[in-house]
Amino acid sequence: MSAGPNRYFIINKPYKMVSQFVSPDKVNLLGDLDFNFPEGTHAIGRLDNNSEGLLLLTTNKRVTKLLFESETPHKRTYLVQVEKVVTPERLLELQTGITIRVKGGGYYTTAPCEVQIVEKPMNLPKRGHEFREDLPHSWLLITLTEGKYHQIRKMVSSVYHHCKRLIRISIEDMELGDLPPGAVKEVEEEEFFRKLKIDNWKE
Repeated sequence: MSAGPNRYFIINKPYKMVSQFVSPDKVNLLGDLDFNFPEGTHAIGRLDNNSEGLLLLTTNKRVTKLLFESETPHKRTYLVQVEKVVTPERLLELQTGITIRVKGGGYYTTAPCEVQIVEKPMNLPKRGHEFREDLPHSWLLITLTEGKYHQIRKMVSSVYHHCKRLIRISIEDMELGDLPPGAVKEVEEEEFFRKLKIDNWKE
């Protein structure tokens, strides 16, 4: 049991780090970050090893259910770099719903979502492995309310674009902002739930 009130954190998960504290594999873990998390802290949802950006951590075991298993869908926004230039036709396919393979070998048609072509943001942190800027590519801003396994990577792959970089920049009004890779920020409980638009957290 955790002592005292629940605590809430946001981090900028670095590239090549898994979203967990324990693993049988030799990988970079959340516990490697320069922060003393309280006992019982866990990640809410996951970003895969190659993805970066906003990850929520808490000692409150109810948050995952409130956020990702509620009847109200919650928006998640990602900045995505893909190989080759995205055409208006491909952009429309991504916006209106696309069929992807899901775990177990079946197929799933994604719900319509917000996708726009954007400029590369200024001051985007560099990482160890960079895609060559002189090669044709596009940056997309994608907002989903779904979270199938590797959904965005599969969506862009379905329209013949390989995902080169994937950064989650917000969940509802909880934004990554200018938090640098590997940094941790503690958030007050009221603010945490207000920004995530979860109303029934006191019930």
